[in-house]
Amino acid sequence: MLGTQDLLVILAIVAVLFGVKKLPELGRGIGEGIKNFKKGLSEPTEIDVTPEKNELKEEAKKEDKKEEK
Repeated sequence: MLGTQDLLVILAIVAVLFGVKKLPELGRGIGEGIKNFKKGLSEPTEIDVTPEKNELKEEAKKEDKKEEK
């Protein structure tokens, strides 16, 4: 298990590699990645690709216009 000293050494190495100014961006990116991963696990695996009724009507109108030409 990692102790406090180990975490401080790791943080210092990360600060040297990425720079102190980039640390908030790096943390934000990791946080968003974890959030999206958890969201992906909790959502259903099936995706609904059924078009809405409005989309079907618009497509039918477009096809009618193409046939008229």
